[in-house]
Amino acid sequence: MSRIHPSAVIEEGAQLGEGCVVGPFCVVGPRVRLGDRVELKPHVVVTGDTEIGDDTVIFSFSVIGEIPQDLKFGGEDTRLVIGARNRIRESVTVNAGTAGGGGVTRIGDDCLLMAGAHVAHDVQMGNRCIIVNNVPLAGHVIVEDDVIVGGNSGVHQFVRLGRGAIIGGLTKVTRDVMPYGQVQGPTGQLEGLNLVGLKRRGASRDEIRALRQAFDLLSSGEGTFQERARQLLDSDSAHVREIAEFILAESGRSFHTPGG
Repeated sequence: MSRIHPSAVIEEGAQLGEGCVVGPFCVVGPRVRLGDRVELKPHVVVTGDTEIGDDTVIFSFSVIGEIPQDLKFGGEDTRLVIGARNRIRESVTVNAGTAGGGGVTRIGDDCLLMAGAHVAHDVQMGNRCIIVNNVPLAGHVIVEDDVIVGGNSGVHQFVRLGRGAIIGGLTKVTRDVMPYGQVQGPTGQLEGLNLVGLKRRGASRDEIRALRQAFDLLSSGEGTFQERARQLLDSDSAHVREIAEFILAESGRSFHTPGG
């Protein structure tokens, strides 16, 4: 049985899984699908064609699934898909996708979106990501698994944040960040590797040593950044090959590089 406060509005057509909790003054739109044990704290709005996975908790004054903040949006039928066990804190906004961006905004499992964060249209976010207070992710941003974005940072549209990357607080991110990279400072300099995150996820000493050697090559080797990355494709380290493949993949942005 779900528990729905008498002041909440559940529009006809909405689907609620088992054991949901909908607090006072919430609004759940007619095309919303809540998984099992989803909890909406007081004053949450969930609208649009929105799917929310099991055991996700959304805190007060968040607005989830509204139309994109994109002047090109013409009312097309687009979606928002949020996975399981996410924590979406106070006053977070997450918008649906656009037809030009694939039609779906997506958030994976086990993410934490802290108070005031914004996830714009067509963002593709992986699992176990942490988006700290007041961070806006602009349209079409790709956030791979295990990324942390520090408070009051801003991420430009179409930027890719590679798996395991960490962004320091108050950082302007206008270019792609390679996997396991550490970017911080007002102009977003790539200052090293997210070694703490790697150790937490069980990376071996040999893997970390290989990553450090790869970072040194990317920092000071001959040729362009992409040419240096190409030298890493034959590495014995899966982490190093992942970095090389990320750098060499097609992208609409340049990269945050060591020292710049």
